[in-house]
Amino acid sequence: MKKRGKKAKQSSRQARLPHLAPSIPTLETPRLVLRPLELADAPQIQILFPQWEIVRYLRNAIPWPYPTDGALQYVRDMALPAIARSEAWHWTLRLRTEPKQVIGFISLIKGKTENRGFWMSPPWQGRGLMSEACDAVTDYWFNVLKFPVLRVPKAVANAASRRISEKQGMRVVATEERDYVGGRFLSETWEITAEEWHAHRKSAVRRTRDPKRHGV
Repeated sequence: MKKRGKKAKQSSRQARLPHLAPSIPTLETPRLVLRPLELADAPQIQILFPQWEIVRYLRNAIPWPYPTDGALQYVRDMALPAIARSEAWHWTLRLRTEPKQVIGFISLIKGKTENRGFWMSPPWQGRGLMSEACDAVTDYWFNVLKFPVLRVPKAVANAASRRISEKQGMRVVATEERDYVGGRFLSETWEITAEEWHAHRKSAVRRTRDPKRHGV
């Protein structure tokens, strides 16, 4: 009984440490490695993140201008504690050919209206990499975490992000104005259910196996 109590105390202490989090798997796509967020990632995030092309259409809770210790504060005080509470799941994005270099970030978040967020360093945008990452974490959301629906708000002006949702078979279920770092913009909430996602994935597999039949 004493040993069991000692283990429980040790587990409780670890749960309170911001650099330790519940096990989140590394995910892989044809070109990317999605590595679970660690405190050691903060310096690279600090270098990459404070760019207008990245933050413009992110929610206005992000401080701008970005503070010099903004990434450390976010990772240590917000992201890792949220992981420890099983309220969020965060990954850094890296090329399989350069796994030490962070090029982007993607998150899953518990909530009624906002369940996924991401950003990619501008040199790597427009290559379909974020679509790969979104497919991987959406699979995780539905197949592992077993949530019934995924909802993602985004500015209508954010065409690249909207294309990813369209490609994933999501649909617009609400429109409203929201505040972003770049100002107040018309925003859409995109949604897909677990059943719709599974059907979309099966259809994508069929198109890959028989491209001529499906007009690919």
